[in-house]
Amino acid sequence: MLSLLLTLCLAAQPETCGEHALPAAPCPEGAEAAAAAWLSDRPALTLDGWRCGAAPPLEVGEIAPGVFVHPGPVAEASPENGGDQANVGFIIGGEAVAVIDSGGSRAMGEALLAAIRARTELPVRWLILTHMHPDHLLGTDPFTEIGARLVVHARLPEALRNRAEGYAESWERQIGPRAWLATRVPVAGVTSAQTVQPGAPLSLDLGNRVLRVEAMPTAHTDNDLVVTDTGSGTLWLSDLAFLRHTPVVDGSVLGWLAVLDALSARPGARMVPGHGPVSEPWPEGLAPTRAYLTALVEETRAALRAGESMTDATRHLGSALAADWALFPAYNPRNATAVYKELEWE
Repeated sequence: MLSLLLTLCLAAQPETCGEHALPAAPCPEGAEAAAAAWLSDRPALTLDGWRCGAAPPLEVGEIAPGVFVHPGPVAEASPENGGDQANVGFIIGGEAVAVIDSGGSRAMGEALLAAIRARTELPVRWLILTHMHPDHLLGTDPFTEIGARLVVHARLPEALRNRAEGYAESWERQIGPRAWLATRVPVAGVTSAQTVQPGAPLSLDLGNRVLRVEAMPTAHTDNDLVVTDTGSGTLWLSDLAFLRHTPVVDGSVLGWLAVLDALSARPGARMVPGHGPVSEPWPEGLAPTRAYLTALVEETRAALRAGESMTDATRHLGSALAADWALFPAYNPRNATAVYKELEWE
């Protein structure tokens, strides 16, 4: 299926341009009117041409029948990867498709949608955003433009509003203006999303395939969702589980460990982590994340008993684990600080 592809440039930097798809726009009839309407609330962009074509699809693999995942590189966001960091994907049912996370830029969302269209013409009915971090949700706009309903944790809208400005500034700085081109933090979209409360799971019927979406207590963040495809035995944990990539504590380390303990008792065949290899046996795949978090807790408690200050303790907390994880210098010091603050008044 052909999309309207726009060549867009930054008004303030006319040499910074890129091609982006408008998946809901007609082409060729009505293309110019559709482009003008889309650009009407994007004054930072100018149109340098358009054509009808197909957006390049994102690489995905089928880890179970109808379950497709894109393997995000284990790397910091950069102009080279354009914000492609997280494992994102989709599940195809008999009547509809559900997408789980949309990636770290508009371009990623466009490419993920192209990957879906390469496999099915069924409607994309839902986009489930597993939490607020930008590498998981900045590709949202193409899906809302085709009418997909957003599903989020009840705490996500407020959390994203509070961080939206900072995310936009930091992410554009990290991936560069060309990769950021046309990307927006989806504050408006999540404000009108279907929300899931802890203790009140949501069932999504894709047609002979039901997904169970659950809101977790505070863990990796205060707005984590878990998606379970019972038919294939797949638990999509997103950033509640990390492999290779150093875990990120942005909620509660004790809450996270409690959530992992509760989840590990459930039946299942495989899990999809937020980062690292896209499919691991269940529940064995939880072991690296649990071991890292447990070690941080134990070392932090020992440091507190010894009367170490946060400055002194965070210089060494978790350091023995460095060889087990990528990007350790970037994330472990932040984690050590967060864990120390959480346990200081325990």
